[in-house]
Amino acid sequence: MRQPRRIQDQARIQRSLSILPSLFTVGNIFCGYYSITSTVSGNWDRAAVLIGIGYILDGLDGRIARMTKTASDFGMQLDSIADVVTFGAAPAILAYSWGFGALVGLPGPPSHVVQFGFLATFLFAMCGALRLARFNVQTKRPTDASSKRYFVGLPIPAGAGMVASVVHFYKDPTKMAGSAFLWGLLVFLIAFLMISKVRYSSFKEFDVKKAKPSLALFLTAMLFYLIFFYSEYMLLLLATVYVSSGPVAKLVQVVRRFLPGSVAAPSEPAHGNIKN
Repeated sequence: MRQPRRIQDQARIQRSLSILPSLFTVGNIFCGYYSITSTVSGNWDRAAVLIGIGYILDGLDGRIARMTKTASDFGMQLDSIADVVTFGAAPAILAYSWGFGALVGLPGPPSHVVQFGFLATFLFAMCGALRLARFNVQTKRPTDASSKRYFVGLPIPAGAGMVASVVHFYKDPTKMAGSAFLWGLLVFLIAFLMISKVRYSSFKEFDVKKAKPSLALFLTAMLFYLIFFYSEYMLLLLATVYVSSGPVAKLVQVVRRFLPGSVAAPSEPAHGNIKN
């Protein structure tokens, strides 16, 4: 009688553990919704911070699901829906309100800048949704080990993080048509990178166990310290470096092809690994 009871206990524990990843996903959706309401109320910095918190929760739900072996198709679909809210709709609304809200209603060139901003922010949300749809489709396809090293296209959380880090850095909204136009160009570029085939490192090859534990712990502590006390500078720096890493690596690859004596590197699968 002990064996069946033990099996029942294990099944009950497994069902309880399966709820954990979904709780983090629900927290991610809450951050997205709260971010939108904060944007509407004019608290842009809080809206940006909430997107950052959603970024952390989004990273935890998948890892917890793999650790507890409770990953499921339902969880993947729920995670994608959460990402559309937190990393698609919320940053798009924030980018429009913060970057172009002060120009709404003004005549002349500012009105055209507002129209351009509306288009750019809409494309951001749409390209983010396309990015997630492509991810859901291509995760069903077999991938090799090399393709797991890269994301194909800018991950939507990274795109949202770029928007949020800029808002968190400057805080006060733009009030000049020129600055707003440049902001719209940046948002448009991020939208394009999300649906592009530019590769971004997934950092899945980085193994903490292989690194020196003391050095890894020291660097991690330093990173948390800098983010906590200098969040405006560090988050903007990290987001900028990662977003620009893809185009820079692509440019270097193109330049190498025209160098004398260069040998074309073997191409990797076009689909790659497209997490978010």
